[in-house]
Formats: sequence, structure tokens, C-alpha cells
Amino acid sequence: MTDFIARPGQIVDGYDVTQRLGTDYYAVFADIPDEDRAVWERAQAFVDEVGDRMQGAWDRAEYPLDIARRLGELDLLNDGVEHPGLTRFSPLAAGLVNMEVSRGDGSLGTVVAVQGGLALRTLALLGSPEQQETWLLPIARCEVPAAFALTEPDHGSDSVSLETVARRDGDEWVLDGAKKWIGNGASGGVTFVWARVDDEGSDSHGSVRCFLVEQSTPGYTGTVIEGKASLRGIHQAHIALDGVRVPLDAVLPGAKSFKDASTVLYSTRSGVAWSALGHATACYEAALSYSQQRVQFGKPLAKFQMVQERLAQMLEELTAMQLYCRHLADLELSGGLRPTQASLAKYHNTRAARRIAAYARDLLGGNGILLENGVMQHMADIEAIHTYEGTESIQALLIGRDITGMSAFA
Repeated sequence: MTDFIARPGQIVDGYDVTQRLGTDYYAVFADIPDEDRAVWERAQAFVDEVGDRMQGAWDRAEYPLDIARRLGELDLLNDGVEHPGLTRFSPLAAGLVNMEVSRGDGSLGTVVAVQGGLALRTLALLGSPEQQETWLLPIARCEVPAAFALTEPDHGSDSVSLETVARRDGDEWVLDGAKKWIGNGASGGVTFVWARVDDEGSDSHGSVRCFLVEQSTPGYTGTVIEGKASLRGIHQAHIALDGVRVPLDAVLPGAKSFKDASTVLYSTRSGVAWSALGHATACYEAALSYSQQRVQFGKPLAKFQMVQERLAQMLEELTAMQLYCRHLADLELSGGLRPTQASLAKYHNTRAARRIAAYARDLLGGNGILLENGVMQHMADIEAIHTYEGTESIQALLIGRDITGMSAFA
């Protein structure tokens, strides 16, 4: 059954499968600069290299850290983060990496989002020169797994209400609290922990700060969350912080309020839109390839009117997703991207990806539930990206506040 799945660059009967299937129907990516295309091709080669292993890892709920490190070796993790010493990716190149890696495997797409989009960006934007000197390149190369710990067991969408606290004790900070759904939070690296300062004698009392915590620090316990039906090839953790002591210089000087955490999150919402496009592309390609090869009632499924209409519906949605992403990259490159524009792209693309995955699953019939055919895995993984970096409802309220001038949050 694996012959039904089209992979980027796969040659069948003398044709590049991606070209033959007409995935880029509006030639949205036909004119991208050579430098960006080279990055895209590097991501394609990576996906081909690790695809079979990741399919098995997803099935067994294993996190192969050596494959995550391979992303760093190939310099595919910087997610457009700008800083001396890092390779600069344009917004388009960063988006294409998110798309392509997610097209191959959603768990690895989440590695890009966590290691590069969240952790590396937090350090590059908010860290001290000394923190950056020590940790920036090891994180960019994935020599050190890195986590971004904001979400808590009782605070997901309302993460502004976080209860994890940091108090001063002499020349140390002491952290207490809990975090949940933290990618790389139990992988033996470092975690950027967001906490509320409890120090009544300080001007920062009640403010939200970020602390760089090595996961080997006493009192830090990261437990892998089991029983996930989505993103099974990366570990998310439940983190307990019980009297975790870190030096005063563990705080990131640029992180002074929850607004700074929001700045990082806004920057990664574009990446989620691109990731959704990657998942949807894989589902569409699988459905189209299957319909051309699967024979029922004496003819290929692709010759049935209902199948052609369904494929046209999928392509309509996919092309809209591509146009959203391409223009999003252009806006970001010009410096004119607003946070709610990124929210709209995530809102549209994860919803559209869900619909495309459902169409593909249906078109493959009983074979659609087999992991070897890819669609069911992508369908499950889309459910996770639809939720993280702000749920559908939260994105809608952010957009609604922007267009009406009135907040529905309070």
C-alpha cells in the first residue's frame, strides 16, 4: 500500500510525483528565490532520509532525539530567527521548512516549532549576551534539546493567569509550580520557564518573567505524557517545579511581562499555518495518487465523478492555504505583518487542513485508517496543531477584537 503515497521528489515513470500531481496548481511557489529553494530542497532531502523511521517511531510513541539533532546538523531549526552567528532564513524559507517537515511528519514539524520557533526565538529575543553566548548555537544545532514552558495544567488558553511563581532568596531565584504539554520538557536539555514574580519588596512583584532552567536542576521533574493519539513521535512533558533554585542571572533580562511571551507566540503562529499546509498537502497527494491507482468496478477511482468533485474541493482548499502562506511571508518580509494577520492564517489553515484530511481519509476507504498510508497519522497530528499556539476560538476572538475594536475576553 505504500506505493499510493507520493513523497516530494519521488520519481515514478519518469515524472516527479509532486509535479505530476499538480499540488501547486496556481504556481504559488514557482518563482521563489534560489536561496530559499535550496533550503526547501534540504528539508525535502531530510524528510526522505528519515521518513520510514519516523513512521515507526510515531506508531511506537518514541522520540528519536538523533533525528531531531539531524535537523540541527542540517541547519533547519532557526525558523527565521535573526541573530549574529545564525544562518538567516527569509520568512518564506522558514515557512517552506515548516511546511516540508510537517508534510513528512508532524512530530518533526513540532520539533521545528518548539526547538526553533519557541525556545531559540525566546533566547535570541529576550536573553542576555552571556546566556546567548552559552546556549544559542547548541540550541540552534539541537545539541541541547530546549523547551518553552508556559502552559500549565489549569491554564491553557488563559495562560496569562499562570500560577507558577518565582521568589527571591538571597542570590537565587526559587521556582515552584507546574507546567503541562511542554515539548522537549523531559529530554535532558534546558527549559525556558515562565513564572510570576512573588517578591513584594521588588518593583517586579506580580510581573511575568522567564527563567533559563537546566533540566538536571534539583527539584525539576519532567514526566513524559503518555496515551497521546497525536504527535506521538515527540515527547511532551508534565513538569513539576518543587523549590527549583537557579542563580539570579538565570532570568532573561528582556522578559519583563506576559507581553514578551506573547511576542514569541505571535511569531510562531505563522509557522503553524505553514505546518498545516504541509499536513494538508500530504493528505491531498495521498488521495490523488490513490484515486489514480485504485481500481474499483473495473476502472480507477479517479474516473468517478464523485471522486473528481471531491479532489477539486480538496485542491480548492489547499490552494487557498498556499496563498495565505505565501502572502504571509511577503508581509513578514516587508515588516508589515500584524499579529492578528498571523492569527487569521492559523485560523484558516488548521480548519482547512482538518477538512482536507477528512476528505482524504474518506476517499481511501478502509485503507485510509492504515498508518502505512499516512493520512490517518496526518489527520491525528492536525488535531494537535489546530489547538496549540492558540485554539480556534482564541484566534477568532483575537481577530474579532481587531476588527470590532471590542474585546470579548473580559
